Amino acid sequence: MTAWLLVAPMLLPVLAAGVSFTLSGSRVAQQVLGVTVLTLVLVDSVVLLVLAEREGPRAATMGGWPAPLGITLLADRLSALLLTVSVAVALAVLVFSIGQGFADSGRSSPVAFHPAYLLLTGGIGLAYLAGDLFNLFVAFEMMLTSSYVLITLGAGADRIRAGMTYTITSLASSLLFLTSIALCYAAVGTVNLADLSQRMDSVPGGMVAALSVLLLLVFGIKAAVVPLHFWLPDSYPTAPAPITAVFAALLTKVGVYAMVRTQTLLFPRDETWTLLAVAAIVTLLVGVLGAVAQDDINRLLSFVLVSHIGFMLFGLALFDVQGLTGTVLYTVHHIAVQAGLFLVAGIVVRLAGTASLTRLARAAPPPPVVAGLFLVPALSLAGVPPTSGFVAKFVLLQAGGEHGGAVPVLVAAALVTSLLTLYAMARLWRAVFSAGPERPPPSRYPGNVLILGAAAGIVLTGVGIAVGAGEIGRISERAAHDLLERDGYREAVLGEEAE
Repeated sequence: MTAWLLVAPMLLPVLAAGVSFTLSGSRVAQQVLGVTVLTLVLVDSVVLLVLAEREGPRAATMGGWPAPLGITLLADRLSALLLTVSVAVALAVLVFSIGQGFADSGRSSPVAFHPAYLLLTGGIGLAYLAGDLFNLFVAFEMMLTSSYVLITLGAGADRIRAGMTYTITSLASSLLFLTSIALCYAAVGTVNLADLSQRMDSVPGGMVAALSVLLLLVFGIKAAVVPLHFWLPDSYPTAPAPITAVFAALLTKVGVYAMVRTQTLLFPRDETWTLLAVAAIVTLLVGVLGAVAQDDINRLLSFVLVSHIGFMLFGLALFDVQGLTGTVLYTVHHIAVQAGLFLVAGIVVRLAGTASLTRLARAAPPPPVVAGLFLVPALSLAGVPPTSGFVAKFVLLQAGGEHGGAVPVLVAAALVTSLLTLYAMARLWRAVFSAGPERPPPSRYPGNVLILGAAAGIVLTGVGIAVGAGEIGRISERAAHDLLERDGYREAVLGEEAE
């Protein structure tokens, strides 16, 4: 039973993607299939989260081959929690795209959108549950292959050009990832994460440090850590709103997850990692300063996305329970908040016909319901109490207050970033939503229930994270303990062979 629960988040979307191709002549059938499959995967993810929370990590090997030879899938508190939130957001974004008509407009979209979207979701599921480096690589390739299709679907010259930047960067990082896997196998003779964590102790310190930095570089590109973020602000804003939302919310977070998983399991540390702390400081400040300088609403949100990856690196750099608790909480909160903001930005651009803040400031403001959908995640992103962003930042700052070295600078950078994020959101609010005698009255919204319902669902998910911060915080803290106490992960995968 556990094996089927672990396989479902990857297998169901992949099989459904193939069926969706055969249904390309029926728009409604593709829509029903996509929504049904993602709903089933969401239910499965919740069950996995409950099992992991009650009974600890749940692992299964495929094809009758025991670990470390066989393919291992594993769900612990961290992977099940992130999988649940990610699938919930993916489902809401799919409903939004159906409501907006993007999924079913254009000559190629009815054929390609639904299968590519399902394949993307299957890749995300495999990434969270993969128990070895090679299947983690396969998961990234599934996500990237489908994202190439989605980002260039029905595209003009600008999107093709931006898509090429995204594609070339992704291929370069994939080649680097494959090299890292080969070096790990050459060093210890396995790519199974649990087995690697045991054998890495026998590897010389210099080689361990080199492998650690190499994997940090690979996942740093995928997570858009500064200065490896150059591809994101030029590619994400050119895609349609639903695609930008799902990429921003999920793909960068899978990179962060892979970074947290590999660094804590394979390269444990007893003290703060200065290199990562410096990367977090640079990411926080460069990203938010880039956001303040933008006049395009989507580029502004893209730079904010880059900046807030720094908060997730903040907790990982501390390498203790409280810091990792903050990283898990911040990642969960940011998946919902960033997706909500990009969807609302899509509604704004659709109503006004422009993404320029200068032009939006002279256009009719969106109706109050859209302003309300923007206000909640914007305040959460800035960390205003009592939002989920405030809770996550409070945990991180509290953890940082107990460290010396470069950490006080990291804490100061986080505070400055929060203030500048609030300024960027206030500037965006003033340009887009503020009324005045010099502006026309608020525009009338066409009244698409699916679009508003999907956006509201994601916003309410963020509110739910704030309301349930106590319980989610406790799960995050136990997940952080699991990351630092590696015996549970090893025993779940290797059984009696675990040392």
